[in-house]
Amino acid sequence: MVIMQEKGKPHFQVAAGLLRRDCRVLVTKRPEGKHLAGFWEFPGGKQERGETLEACLEREMKEELGIEVQVGKHLYTVHHEYEDRRVSLHLFLCIDLGGDPKPLDSQEIKWVSHEDLPQYQFSPPDLKILKLLSDFE
Repeated sequence: MVIMQEKGKPHFQVAAGLLRRDCRVLVTKRPEGKHLAGFWEFPGGKQERGETLEACLEREMKEELGIEVQVGKHLYTVHHEYEDRRVSLHLFLCIDLGGDPKPLDSQEIKWVSHEDLPQYQFSPPDLKILKLLSDFE
């Protein structure tokens, strides 16, 4: 895991994927026992040392959802500071290479239409991404 220290806090680089299928987007709910448990997010995870953000996202999609994706265009990067950490969230468009996502990390998963996304309680960085996506579409 790549952890930098900034302002006395660990700074994590996180890759997330925008995966679309049938006019819906895949979102996951953070499981109990994890930071921000119960919040929804775009699937992905923390970058490990020596790993590109794209490789990180491919690995996380396979480990957490059992699916393979091709990581495409980088869409946005947002930064968020929590009381105990800083996060840079990098959102990439993902190409679905097939397979049905499974909750391998005990998380809830859903395919959600763009218009229904605001009904879900997203983590603060993902809320910033939602705002950018709504401005884009």
